Amino acid sequence: MSVMLWIVLPLAGLTLGWIIRWLYARFQLTASEQYAERIRQDAIKETEAKKKEILLEAKEQVIRERNQQERETRERRAELQRYERRVVQKEEVIDKKIAQIERTEQAYVEKEKAIQQRESALTKEEQRYRAELERISGLTSDEAKALIIRNLENEAKHDAQSLINKIEQEANLAGEKKARDILVATIQRLAAEVTGDVTVATVNLPNDEMKGRIIGREGRNIRTLETLTGVDIIIDDTPEAVVISCFDPVRREIAKVSLERLILDGRIHPARIEEIVIRVSKDISQKIFEEGEKVLFDMGIHNIKQDAVRALGRLYFRTSYGQNVLHHSKEVAVIAGMLAAEVGCNRDLAKRAALLHDIGKGVESDSDLNHAEIGMDMARKMGEDPRIINAIGSHHNDIEPTCVEAVLVQIADAISAARPGARKETLDNYIKRLENLENIAVGFTGVDKSFAIQAGRELRIMVNNEAVTDDQTRELAKEIAKKIESDLRYPGRIKVTMIRETRITEYAR
Repeated sequence: MSVMLWIVLPLAGLTLGWIIRWLYARFQLTASEQYAERIRQDAIKETEAKKKEILLEAKEQVIRERNQQERETRERRAELQRYERRVVQKEEVIDKKIAQIERTEQAYVEKEKAIQQRESALTKEEQRYRAELERISGLTSDEAKALIIRNLENEAKHDAQSLINKIEQEANLAGEKKARDILVATIQRLAAEVTGDVTVATVNLPNDEMKGRIIGREGRNIRTLETLTGVDIIIDDTPEAVVISCFDPVRREIAKVSLERLILDGRIHPARIEEIVIRVSKDISQKIFEEGEKVLFDMGIHNIKQDAVRALGRLYFRTSYGQNVLHHSKEVAVIAGMLAAEVGCNRDLAKRAALLHDIGKGVESDSDLNHAEIGMDMARKMGEDPRIINAIGSHHNDIEPTCVEAVLVQIADAISAARPGARKETLDNYIKRLENLENIAVGFTGVDKSFAIQAGRELRIMVNNEAVTDDQTRELAKEIAKKIESDLRYPGRIKVTMIRETRITEYAR
């Protein structure tokens, strides 16, 4: 009994446990199914909400696009309307212009008919007047033409004969042979002191060690010398030599003499350099005045102000193509005096004008005037004779000479500058410079010929009168002058003269 009880009780417990477990599993399954159903229902609701939201957005998008399309359609319609109005307006304007052109054309046709009628009437009147004139004068039209031609021929012959007589008289007065004899005699008599030296800008050194002493510690010596004299001192690989560069010949001479004295003295430092430069400047200033007084004494010219004496003295340090300007002025004065004596004009005035003709080159001035104009201003301030002032200003044909003495100064200046050996410019360089000057002008459209005259100081240009007008000639002259300034290097200034003329030639046979 007990055994059976122990067997039945466990089986009953197992059965009960299995039943309870099955019931619990069934409960769990029911709960899961309910939870899944709730999830499904929530998903369906959320899907429905999303669907409604998407549909709503799509409807709004469709509405926006429809509004945008309608707005663009309205704008295009308005633009088309504007274009239509413009086209209509243009058509109206064109119609008006066509109508106006038709009226104008009709008026021209009527005027042309009236002109033809008037021309026909005038032709008839002309024939009637010509017949009446022939009847009154007793001459036909051909006979009247022949009479007029004979009268014109007689007048032309008379004018030509008068011109020939005038030319012969002027030729006789000019006396070409006499002038040639005078120039030859003057040149043969000339015995003036002349030189062809160029102011030296190189200082010789005893040895190359002197270059270091000239430069000084950290370059202080050479900087002091350049600052005090206003020059550029070039120290390069050239053995035992220093080059001094400066456009002002007086400052260059001061620097040269100062450096030579410093080399001889041996003491080269800023204080000593300043002392030597001051002393040399005074010596050069005194030499300038002495050279001016000396040339005035040699030429027998007096009553010259000190400023003019100093300006003459400064010419001693200037050269033109290797020719000393002061000696050149003295030579011109001698030649002008001889020419004046030969032709019988004022000898002293010619000498004085000739000596002062280049004085503008010795004036210290920042003016943009050339040396002839500066010399004229200086002579005018000194109270010189108007003939001397004119001779100074006209010696390069910047102004017209108004007296015989001015012409003599021109001749003497040309003789002194052109005589063999006076200047260093070689013939090849001289010809090349003139050719370059002429080629610049020929390169411009409308230029037929160009001639460099006055030793390259003036360029005369012949232009084609059919290709270039008067106004265009002025502009062409400015362009050629600018081209010369940019492409060529030359002393002084070059005068550009444009010539435009019409020549008609007929031959009487």
